[in-house]
Amino acid sequence: MINIYRSSETGLAELEELEPGCWISAVAPTEAEISKLETELSVDRDFIRSALDEEESSRIENDEGKTLIVLDYPVAEKNEDDTFSYSTLPMGIILTDSNVLSVSLTQNSIIDDFAKGIVKNVNTRFKTQFVFCILLRIAAKYLQYLKQIEKIFNYVQKQLHTSMKNEHLIQLLGLQKSLIYFSTSLKSTETVLEKILRGRVIKLYEEDQELLEDVLVEVKQAIEMSNIYSNILSNTMDAYSNIISNNMNRVMKALTIITIVLEIPNIIFAYYGMNTDLPLPYTWVAIVLAVVLAAIATIILLRSRFLK
Repeated sequence: MINIYRSSETGLAELEELEPGCWISAVAPTEAEISKLETELSVDRDFIRSALDEEESSRIENDEGKTLIVLDYPVAEKNEDDTFSYSTLPMGIILTDSNVLSVSLTQNSIIDDFAKGIVKNVNTRFKTQFVFCILLRIAAKYLQYLKQIEKIFNYVQKQLHTSMKNEHLIQLLGLQKSLIYFSTSLKSTETVLEKILRGRVIKLYEEDQELLEDVLVEVKQAIEMSNIYSNILSNTMDAYSNIISNNMNRVMKALTIITIVLEIPNIIFAYYGMNTDLPLPYTWVAIVLAVVLAAIATIILLRSRFLK
C-alpha cells in the first residue's frame, strides 16, 4: 500500500499523485508498487526491498545521490492471554532529490502518528528535518515501550510475591527477550546516527544538527534504560530461580523425613512377621513399639538441623 502526503497549512494532506516535496509511505508494497516507485523516483530496487526483510540490520548507504537509512523501530503485539510482547522491525527511509520515501513491512504506529497529524510542526519539503523527526519519533516510542515494560515487570513481581505461577515466570522471560531485542536494535541505531552526525553522508544544517543531537540523546537514554531494566530483570530471575530451588530442597527434606518415619513400622512388622520365637509375641507390642519409635525419630529429625 502506497500513500502520498505533503505538508499544508492544516497539517499533512494526502495526495493522489506524486509531487516534489512529498513524503511517500510504502507499507508492505507489492512487486507492482515497487516497480512503480523504482520508475517514478529513480530509486534502486534493492533500496526499496531492504526494509522488507525482517532480519535486515541497521545501516546507512549512498548510491547515485540517493541515501538509504535502515533502522529498527519497536513493535508491541497483544497476545491471546491479554499480555504484550515487544520486538523490533526494520524501516527503510530513502532520501531522493525532492522526496522522502519510507518503506516498512507492516503498518506501524510511527507512520500512523505522522499520517494522522499526531506529530505536529513537520514539513515534508524539508527532507532532512522530516527524516530526523521520524527518527525522533522512533526514539520516543522506544522510551514509551520501555516504561510499559517497567510497569508490567512491577505488576508481575507483585503477583509473584503472593503466588509463584509458571505463567508469571514465562511473562518475565518474554520481557527479558524484548529488552534484548531493544538493546541490540538501539545500539545499531546509535551507530547509524553517529555516522549521520559527522555530516559526511547527509549534509546537515544547523537546525538539522540540533534535531539529530536530540535524537541521539533520546537513543542513548533508551539504551541506558534498556540495560538497567535488563540487569534488574536478570537478577530478579536469578533470585526467583534460587527461591524455587530452595523450596524444592525443603520439600525433598520433608519427604525424606516422612519416608524415614514410615520405614520404621515396616521394619518392626516385618520382624514380627517372621516364623521365629519372639520374646514378646503380642500384636499390641509391635504396634506400640512402631508408634513410639516413629514418634522418637520424628522428634529427633525435626529438632535437628535437617530442615534448617
